[in-house]
Amino acid sequence: MAQLTLVLPFALPAPEFAPELVRALQAPALAALLSKSSSSRRVPLPGTARALPHELWIADALGLSHGSDGLVPGVAAAAMRGYGLDPDDGRWFVVNPTHIQIARTHLLMGDMRQLDLREDEGRALFDSARPCFEEAGHALEYGAADTWFMRADAWDEISTSTPDAAVGMNLTDWMPSGPPARAFRKLQNEVQVTWYTHPVNAEREARGQSAINSFWPWGEASMATEHAHKLVANAGLRSFHPPRLAAWSVPGWLGALAHERPARPADVLGKQDGALLLVCGNVAAPAIAADWGGWLEQMQLLETELFAPALDLVRTGTVKDLRLVLSHRDGHLDTTTTPMAQRKFWRRPTLEALT
Repeated sequence: MAQLTLVLPFALPAPEFAPELVRALQAPALAALLSKSSSSRRVPLPGTARALPHELWIADALGLSHGSDGLVPGVAAAAMRGYGLDPDDGRWFVVNPTHIQIARTHLLMGDMRQLDLREDEGRALFDSARPCFEEAGHALEYGAADTWFMRADAWDEISTSTPDAAVGMNLTDWMPSGPPARAFRKLQNEVQVTWYTHPVNAEREARGQSAINSFWPWGEASMATEHAHKLVANAGLRSFHPPRLAAWSVPGWLGALAHERPARPADVLGKQDGALLLVCGNVAAPAIAADWGGWLEQMQLLETELFAPALDLVRTGTVKDLRLVLSHRDGHLDTTTTPMAQRKFWRRPTLEALT
C-alpha cells in the first residue's frame, strides 16, 4: 500500500484534560507513530466554521467541500448515491431525526448516536413527516432510520451546522440561518406537531428513551457544487483523485460515503495498492459525552486493533507513507511517518503530541 491515512475524530483529548489522559493512556504503537514522524503540524479550526475539523478534512479529501471559504461539508448528494438514491440535479440536505430538549435558558440537542433509533421507528416517523415536507415543496428520501435527505432547491442562501458541531451547545448559535431559515422553522414546527403524539414516541418514552421531536438539516450539496469543486481541484497541475474510503463505527452519512465498512479496523490494512483513507469514529461518543474513562477504553481498543498493526506495516515497508489526522472540537493534529522516520532511534516514543 503506497499511502494510508487514518482519520480519528476526537482522538485528541480536550486540552483541559489532556495531560492527565495522556498519562493514563498506554499506547506505545501510537507513541511511535506520533514521535517518529517526518512532519507534524497543528491546524486550528477557522472561527467561522459550522462543522468539526474532521468533517471539513474528510469533505475536502473527497472533493465534497464548497462555499466561498470551503467550509461547507457538502456530503448530501454523495451520501444519497451511497444509499442507492439519485440526487438528479437538485439541491439536497442530509436530514437527521433528533431529540431537542429545553434547558433552563436555552435549547440543547443530544448526541444522535445515543438515540438508538430502530429501522421500524425511523421508517414510521419518516412516513408521517413526509407529507409535511411535500406540502412545503420539498421531496424527502429515506436512506436509513437516522439518515434522510430533503430537496430544497431554493435554500441556496441558508447556513447550516453539522449535528456533531451543534451537539451539547446552545442551539441559538447553531440553528440554520439566512433568508430560508424562516421556512425551515415553519416546517420544523409542523413536523414537531406531527410527531408530538406519534405512537413511536409514546413507545420510546415508555422504554425510557428520548422522543424524536425534531430534525436537523445540513450537508447541502448538489451535482453542480460537486462538479464545481472538482473543477477547482483540477485547475492545478495534477488531476484530483479522491482516495478509497473505508469507515468503521461512524455515523450513517459517513458510512454511506465509504467503499468499505470493515468489521474491524485492521481488516482493510495492507490489502490493496494505492491510497486508502480509513476513518474510525469509535472515540467520538465518549468524547462528546465527556466520558473520559470511555475515551481511554476506546483509545486502548484502537491501540490494539489499529495503531499496532499500522506501525508494523510501516516498519516492514508495506506502507510507504502513513498519515494520522487526530482531532477535537477546535482543531486537528496532522502527522506523517515513513519507514525511514521509524528508524530514528534517538527519538523517544511519547504521547506528548496529544496534549
